[in-house]
Amino acid sequence: MSIIYFLIIGLIAGWLAGQIMKGKGFGLVGNLIVGCVGALLGGYLFQLLGIAGGGLIASLIAAVVGAIILLWIIGLVKKKP
Repeated sequence: MSIIYFLIIGLIAGWLAGQIMKGKGFGLVGNLIVGCVGALLGGYLFQLLGIAGGGLIASLIAAVVGAIILLWIIGLVKKKP
C-alpha cells in the first residue's frame, strides 16, 4: 500500500511543480516520474536540513519542493547547446 501512496504523492507533486514552474511539466507519466524522483530528492534534502515532518501534508510539501528543484535542474540542462 505504501508504494501506491508514494505514487499518488509523486503524481500530485509532479503536477503541482509543473503548475508552479509555469508549464514545465512533462505530461501525466513524465509528471509521475518527476514527482517520484522529486519526492526522493525533497525527502533527502529536508532530512539534511533537519526539517522533519510526518503525514500527508509534510510528504507532499517535500515532494513538491524536490520536484520543483528537479524541474529547475532539467531546465538548466535543456538550455545548454
